Parts: sequence; C-alpha cells; structure tokens
Amino acid sequence: MKLYTAAGPPNPRRVEMFLAEKGIHDIERVLVDLNAGEHKKADFLARNPRTKVPLLELDDGRFLAESRAICSYLETVCPSPNLMGRDGEERAFIEMIDRQIEFDLFSSIVNCVRHTHPGLAALEQPQFADFGTAQGQKMREAARWFDSHLAAHPYAAGERFTIADITAFCAIEFARLVRFKPGQEGMANLQAWRDRIAGRASASA
Repeated sequence: MKLYTAAGPPNPRRVEMFLAEKGIHDIERVLVDLNAGEHKKADFLARNPRTKVPLLELDDGRFLAESRAICSYLETVCPSPNLMGRDGEERAFIEMIDRQIEFDLFSSIVNCVRHTHPGLAALEQPQFADFGTAQGQKMREAARWFDSHLAAHPYAAGERFTIADITAFCAIEFARLVRFKPGQEGMANLQAWRDRIAGRASASA
C-alpha cells in the first residue's frame, strides 16, 4: 500500500496517528506539496479528482480517500489494538462521539484556521475573514462542550483511547495556529486531556 499525505494538515495527521497506534510501519509515504499545488496536478488528479489528502493506494490499484474511511479500512487489515469498537454497540457509540467531534469541533477549527491564518491564504482562495472569526467562536463553543464531556470521561468515547481521541487531538493541535490553548480559556479538563494524549508516542507521528 502507498499513502499520499502532507505534513501539517490535521486530516493526514489523523491517519498517521492511527497508523502509529496500530504499529503499521510498512506503508510507503508519498509527500504531496500542497503549497506548490501538487494536489492539483494531472498525476494526482488521476488518483483523486477531489484534490484531497490523505489518499491510500491499495495493493490492487484502487484509491481510498477520506481519513475516516482510510482508518476504517486499516482497522480491518490490522484489528489489534482495537480503536473503533469491539462489537456493534461499542462501534456505534465511538462513531457517534467521533462524528460529533468531527462535525462540531474539528470542522470549526479547520474553517477558522483556513480563513484567518495568513499562511494558508494560498490554499484557501478566497479567504473570508469574517467567516473565519465566526468559526473561531463556534470552535470555542464546541471546545467548551468537549471540556464538560471530559469532566465525566477519561477519553473521548469513554474509558479507553479510540479513534475519537485521535480526531479531537489533531483538531486541538491544529488550533494552535490560531493561538487556541484550552487551559488559558478556562477549559481545564480539555487541557489535561490534551496533555495526556500528547504524551503518547503516536502524537509525534
């Protein structure tokens, strides 16, 4: 298998962190330079017309896009350690919180960064500063919800580390580009959780 990826964006990082947790080290990496527009060149468009990374090339020549779908595939290839649910019931509840994090926290962070950070102006054309600022407010609303959730749960989906923690961690780390630090805004539970996840070996993948 071959993984087309990029350094920096949170979605490629989600897959890298998932791979590290699984202990999968034999997938070839192809770095795509987004700033140079390599994701919009003909050779990459032939692989993924939507111009997005990460993208997993399977051994049979097919291409699998979307970080969540890639992780689902890798979970079937390497089921241990389990990160997405040991049975149907647990899978449903892990997916529920993972999707809530992705739709509310992750997406608002990405929109805030992409529309307010000058370093991403080349990738986000046009940037809408007012929209980015509004998304920053929604980011904080979602972060406060997650902070209260973590007051009763050691991990995003309950008692153990799962893909939901990966999604949330990569989002919170990306928010550092807009100087968001939960502990400085009264979100002690979120800050403590972030610091604990940051101590995992996969966090530096």
